[in-house]
Amino acid sequence: MVRTGDIVWACALGAIVALLAFPPTHRAFVESTAAHPFLVGFAKFLVLATMGELLALRIVRGRWSAPAGLGYRAVVWGLIGMAIVLVFDVFASGIAAAMSKSLLPGGDSRFAFAFFVSVTMNATFAPAMMLFHRATDTFIELACGQRHVRPGVADVVAAIDWQGFVSFVLLKTIPCFWVPAHTVTFLLPPEYRVLAAAMLSIALGAILAFARRRALPGRDRA
Repeated sequence: MVRTGDIVWACALGAIVALLAFPPTHRAFVESTAAHPFLVGFAKFLVLATMGELLALRIVRGRWSAPAGLGYRAVVWGLIGMAIVLVFDVFASGIAAAMSKSLLPGGDSRFAFAFFVSVTMNATFAPAMMLFHRATDTFIELACGQRHVRPGVADVVAAIDWQGFVSFVLLKTIPCFWVPAHTVTFLLPPEYRVLAAAMLSIALGAILAFARRRALPGRDRA
């Protein structure tokens, strides 16, 4: 059943796409990305990844609702966006240098470059970033959720579903989703890569939400 929130969410995403397609705002986007990469990276992830989180909850619960500590979660997404701005450039420059020295095969192949960047980044940086995000989400949930506790490190560690994190997030989403998705991302011009990564967070959120919904039939999937 289509709800008002569905229309609002879709219109918001459509407005973002339209702004990127309209030549004057597209030009402003490219210029601002070059002039203020960290600020724009923060904004991209704060908006788009938060939209993805809201969509995931909509899919799981069947209604629009905000997770506990939504504002804090949005800020964390923004900080992750800033980290990705730096990391994308570090890995792209490093792989390009390695290929130029024949430390990696592929020569001038754009696909080989994109694939090696994706594999290297997802095998090294991605697990640490995902663990950081899981830990911050757990902290926010404990601090702002129904229990309203003052969590410490031990509380956060105890509350994390480590089996699910390792067996699904690391061992399934990285090789099956993130490596191919980021390969495509690094085939794009540099100014669009962080934006593409933020858009991918919406897609992954929907995939994870559908998987969770199937795993919890006939329940209030909160």
